[in-house]
Amino acid sequence: MKQLFYNIYIVLLSLFFIFTSCSTTKRLAEGDVLYTGVKKMEIEGANGMKVPGEVKSAIKSPLSVKPNNPLFSPYIRSPFPFGLWVYNHMNPPKKEKGFKHWFYNKFAKEPVLISNVNPELRVKVVDDILSNFGYFGAHTQYKLIYNKKNKKKARISYKVIVPPPSFYDSISFPEPTSPLTQLIDSSRVNTLLHVGSQYNIDTLSAERSRIATLARNNGYFYFRPEYIEYLADTTQKAFGINLKMIIGKGVPAEALKAYKVGDINVFLASANGKGNLDSLHYKNMKVTFQKPMHLRKFVLPSNITLQPGEIYSVEKQDQSQTNLSKLNIFRYVNLNVTPIDSLKGSDSLNVAIDAAFDIPLESEFEVDVSSKSNSFIGPGMTFGVSKKNLFGAGEILSVKLNGSYEWQTGKKVKGAKSSLLNSYELGINGTLTFPRLLVPRFIKHNRKYGAKTYFQLGADLMNRPHYFRMLSFNASANYDFQTSSSSYHTLTPVKLVYNKLLNTTSSFDKTLEENQAIALSFKNQFIPTTGYTYTFDRSFGKNQNNRIFWQTSATSAGNILAGIMDLAGKKGQKELFGNQFSQFVKGTTELKYYRRLWGDNWLASRFMVGAGHAYGNSKVMPYSEQFYIGGANSIRAFTIRSLGPGSYRPDADKANGYFDQTGDFKLETNVEFRFKIMGSLHGAIFMDAGNIWLLKNDPQRPGGKLELKTFGKDIALGTGFGLRYDISYIVLRADLGIGLHAPYENPDKPHYYNMSSFKNSLGFHLAIGYPF
Repeated sequence: MKQLFYNIYIVLLSLFFIFTSCSTTKRLAEGDVLYTGVKKMEIEGANGMKVPGEVKSAIKSPLSVKPNNPLFSPYIRSPFPFGLWVYNHMNPPKKEKGFKHWFYNKFAKEPVLISNVNPELRVKVVDDILSNFGYFGAHTQYKLIYNKKNKKKARISYKVIVPPPSFYDSISFPEPTSPLTQLIDSSRVNTLLHVGSQYNIDTLSAERSRIATLARNNGYFYFRPEYIEYLADTTQKAFGINLKMIIGKGVPAEALKAYKVGDINVFLASANGKGNLDSLHYKNMKVTFQKPMHLRKFVLPSNITLQPGEIYSVEKQDQSQTNLSKLNIFRYVNLNVTPIDSLKGSDSLNVAIDAAFDIPLESEFEVDVSSKSNSFIGPGMTFGVSKKNLFGAGEILSVKLNGSYEWQTGKKVKGAKSSLLNSYELGINGTLTFPRLLVPRFIKHNRKYGAKTYFQLGADLMNRPHYFRMLSFNASANYDFQTSSSSYHTLTPVKLVYNKLLNTTSSFDKTLEENQAIALSFKNQFIPTTGYTYTFDRSFGKNQNNRIFWQTSATSAGNILAGIMDLAGKKGQKELFGNQFSQFVKGTTELKYYRRLWGDNWLASRFMVGAGHAYGNSKVMPYSEQFYIGGANSIRAFTIRSLGPGSYRPDADKANGYFDQTGDFKLETNVEFRFKIMGSLHGAIFMDAGNIWLLKNDPQRPGGKLELKTFGKDIALGTGFGLRYDISYIVLRADLGIGLHAPYENPDKPHYYNMSSFKNSLGFHLAIGYPF
C-alpha cells in the first residue's frame, strides 16, 4: 500500500513539474537538436518548367518526416507534447512493473532529433529519385531554422531545383545470335521502351520483367529479370540517352537453355493422411494416391495444362496449380520442378504435384449485422452445411438456414416512425455448384479464369408488421464465367419465383383496394425469368489508382412461356399451375468510376439508369421487380421509398403510401469525395440526385409519369457528409443527408430550394459498407 501511494505521489509530482516547466529539451545531450518539423518545402522546375504531380509526390515522401506529436504532418505540431514532457521530466523506472513503469512506458515518447532525420542523406535520396524519373543533375539543399528562444529546437527548410528531363534518342536490343536473343528480338513490337519517351527506371524494370516472363513461358525456366542489363550513354546529346540492352555476364548456362516438360507425377493424400497406396496412369501422367480416392478420371487431365514433350511454360504451370486449387477439394496443392542442380544436362523438367484432399463435410455458423440497399439494417444468423466433391469432380452441395431481424434507418416517414417498417425473414436455400460449365456448350470462355454452373432452390418467409406476410419460393440455374481478366458474365437461362401473400392487415388491404396497380403487383403469381448480366471491372493507371466498374443486366419474364402457349392456341389470360405468371422486360446499367486524387483521398462517382415494361399477361411488374429510390445507399437526404414516382407524393395521412412510391424507370447519379481524417477514420462529402417515374399514366398517382417538360423539376437533389470507420474486414458508416430539392411541390417554397425546413430536410443513416 505504501508503495502504491509512493508511485502515485511520484507521478503527480512529475506531472506538476511537467506542466509548470513545460520543457521538451531538458534531457537532450550536448549537440542534440530536437526536430520540430518542416518549415518549408520548395520544389521548382528549372527555367520555369512545370514539375509533374507524381514527381512532386515522390520527392515529398522522403522529406516528410513526422516530428513528435504531429498535428498536420510534417508542418504543424500539437501545442501539447505530453509524451515529450513525460520523457523529459520522469526518469525511467528501475523496476519493470508497477504503476510508474506502466505510466512511463505508456506515455513517454523519445524525441525525434535532427540527427535521426539525417537531412544530408534525405537530399541525396531525392536526387536519386529524380534520376530514376529521368531528371539528372538535380540540385537539392536544406537549411536548419533554429528556434529563436531555444537553440535546441530546429525546423528544416528544403529547396529542390528539378532540371529538364532526359529522353531516349536510340534503343538497341541484344543481337539475335542465339535462340534466346532471337526470341527477345521477335517481341520488340511489344516493348515498353520507345524512342522519344522520357527515361524512367520503373519502365526499364517493367521491360526486364516482360522479357523474363516471355522467356520463362518459352522454356527458359531459370531466366530471371536481373539477367537483363542496360547501358545508358548520356554524353552524346544534352538531355538525350542512347540505351542499349544486353544479356549480363555470368548468367548460369541453365538460364540460357530452353526446356521441355518431362514426366508428370501426382501424389494425392487422403483427408486424414491415412490409407494404402495405389497408383494408376492417366493419359500423360502417373498418379499415386492413398485409397480410397473419390475422383473422376477426367478431373486431373482437364485441369493440368502442362503436357509432356511441350515447351515448358510457367504460365501453364501457374494455371495448372490455380485450376486444381479452384476445385475446392484439396487442402493444399504444391507443384515442384526438377531443381537446377539435378538437371545434369537434361533438356526436360519433371513436374511433381503434391496435394491433399480436404475434409468433405463442412459446416459454418455466422452471426452478423447486415445493411441492405433498401436501408434495412439488423442482426442475422446463418447456419450452413456443405458437402464437397459430391460426385467426384469438385461439386459442392450446400444447404443454408438463415434468419434476420431488420429495422429501417433514416428520418421519419410522413410522421410515422421508421420502426413501423421493422421486419424479419426466415429462409432455407440449397445450392449445387459445379466448377465448370455443363450446358450449353456454345458458351466460349477463357479457361484461365475458370467457370461454374450452379443450381439453386429455396424458400423465404418475409414478415412486415402492420402490412403483410409473404412466402416466396425460387429455383434457378446459373452460369458464371469470364472472357478476360476484367470481363465477367452471368447467364441465368431459367429462374422461377412464386410469391404468395399469406395474410395482410386491414390497412394494407385498403391500400390495395384504392390502388389497382399496387394490388396487381402483390398478386399471387409466378415470375419465370431469363437473364444476363455483364460486368466490366478494371483498375488502371500507373499505380492502379483509377478503377472503372460497369454492370449491365437484362431480364425477360414470361415471354418464352407466353410464346409457347400462343403457339398452342392459348388465348387471353395465361396461367401456370393455376396461377397467373408475369410477363415483362427489364434492364439496368450502372457505371462507377473511382479516382485517387492524392494520398488516401478518392473521388467516387456513380451513374445508374433502369427501365421495365410489363405487357401481354401482366399490366404491371411484380412489386419485387419495380424500382424505388432513397435511403442509405441512394439519395441519402431522403428515406427509402419516400420519393416519386415523379412529383407524386401520397397524402400525409395515408399510412401505407410507402407502397405507392415505386416506378418503371429509375435514374440516379452520385458523387462522393472520400478523405482520410486519422487512423482508420475517414470522412466523405457527397451529392446525390435522381428519381423514379412511371412509363404509363396512373390517375391515382398524378405527376408520376416520365415527361420531358417536368423532367428537370422531378430530379431530387441532396448533399451531405459522413464518417466511415474502416476496421479492415468491415466498414461502419454514418451519413447525414441534407435535402436541397424535392420533386413534389411546396407552395410555401416556390423556388428551387423547396424543403419545408432545414430540420425536416435532414436524413441520418447508419450502414455497413460503402454506398457504392
